[in-house]
Amino acid sequence: MLAIELEMYLHEHIPLSRAMDASVVSVAQDEVVLRAPLAPNINHRDTVFGGSASALAILAAWSLLHTRLRSEGISSRLVIQRNTMEYQQPILGEFTARSFLEQPAQWQQFTRMLARKGKARLSVSSELEHAGEVVGKLVGEFVALSAHGA
Repeated sequence: MLAIELEMYLHEHIPLSRAMDASVVSVAQDEVVLRAPLAPNINHRDTVFGGSASALAILAAWSLLHTRLRSEGISSRLVIQRNTMEYQQPILGEFTARSFLEQPAQWQQFTRMLARKGKARLSVSSELEHAGEVVGKLVGEFVALSAHGA
């Protein structure tokens, strides 16, 4: 999936991404990078609102699973089950979320379980960056439900 295709999909199906003015920087098999500006995500302290930071991190993680499953021809519904978010410092401007699998070897087990049981879980991480520094990290557990049972 091309970056522009993912961006259009997010804006159409997850309207919050459009309101945040989120854009897709890159899409690869092992990572997705999203970007958002400060203005639509600002808080009362002139920094990025924590909810916006968390939302971009979740969107990046969800997008990694979405694009990877699609590239393998696997149709499913993806939902986040739980997450933890660590805010390391205030974000003073445009920021990115780079998602990745902390344990890439679990991918095959995840897709096998989804095919066999119709449901599978996988943890995905996202690092928030601003001005070349990591400013936050999300670890999210996502559940995929097969399209047949969804």
